[in-house]
Amino acid sequence: MKSNLYRVALVGAAGLKGRELNEVLNQRNFPAADVRLLDDDESLGQLEAAGDEASFIQKIRADQFENVDFAFSASEEAFTRSHWMMAKNAGSAIVDLSYALEDEPRMTIRSPWVEREMASPQRADLESTSAVIAHPAAVVLSLLLLRAKKAGALQTVVATVFEPVSERGKAGMDELHEQTVNLLSFQQMPKHVFDVQVAFNMLAHYGEKAGIRLDSVERRIVKHFKRITHDVVPVPPLVLLQSPIFHAYMFSIYIELESPRTLAEFSQVFAGEHIKMTEADDELPNNVNVAGEDDIMLSVRADAARPNGFWLWAAADNLKLAALTAVDCAAALALTRSRGSVQ
Repeated sequence: MKSNLYRVALVGAAGLKGRELNEVLNQRNFPAADVRLLDDDESLGQLEAAGDEASFIQKIRADQFENVDFAFSASEEAFTRSHWMMAKNAGSAIVDLSYALEDEPRMTIRSPWVEREMASPQRADLESTSAVIAHPAAVVLSLLLLRAKKAGALQTVVATVFEPVSERGKAGMDELHEQTVNLLSFQQMPKHVFDVQVAFNMLAHYGEKAGIRLDSVERRIVKHFKRITHDVVPVPPLVLLQSPIFHAYMFSIYIELESPRTLAEFSQVFAGEHIKMTEADDELPNNVNVAGEDDIMLSVRADAARPNGFWLWAAADNLKLAALTAVDCAAALALTRSRGSVQ
């Protein structure tokens, strides 16, 4: 008889997203009887926890996906593109955290949080057997604006999003650390990832030799916002800035309503699942106190000059939110998956 347990492959297990995902799979008691930790040659043999057991990271090979129900890709984009067909050819459902497959046919960009907020999970392609997780910044913006819309028509929305270096993986984290140490000791700073000084700096773009452009990330956030909201709320004008912090997205969002609302009335609409409102005496959301939090942390204040204007200051742990979205996507796909491989 077929059981309700699944076999899972986690590609990119040694990276920041992979480790966070591994933890969330365990914390959420995802019904996995077998979790295979896979990565590139540099990570082979590393010992990691997989559920209640310890497991070594193994080399990615086609046979590693045999009888695997869910293949999570938490690696870099290029690595995903090089190896994802192994999982597809083996019949595995793919959950992509790298965004490499966002434009592939039959790949749906999903945010179960937003789907539930819109009370329309059927908007997702139920015939799809795989999913790309929605970008964490797109998830936060979508959820906040869907809640804000409950207070009335939105006349103006403008968002500034602050990017953490952990979005560039361990290499980005290491470079910020080394730049900070070298700058304080008057030594030359490494610039292999960003091709520019990130330490003690705020950036609107990277250097020309950087492996990724900041404006391309900005366009991805907009694309994912459109895909998961289905135009229920308009895409806000937004700017993405690279900030010199290790973890967590920060958001400064200005919203002006067409009709008057008190601060208390406007703040009430954000109450609910996945958003944690700060009280008057609480510390405001920041990249330190949001670390490890499942929820978006949010504070709201009235604009000093405009009676219908409000400012949202929000924080979200980017790695945790990506992992939570991935596990929720797998759970949603499991409802339409015809089998568990475990006999």
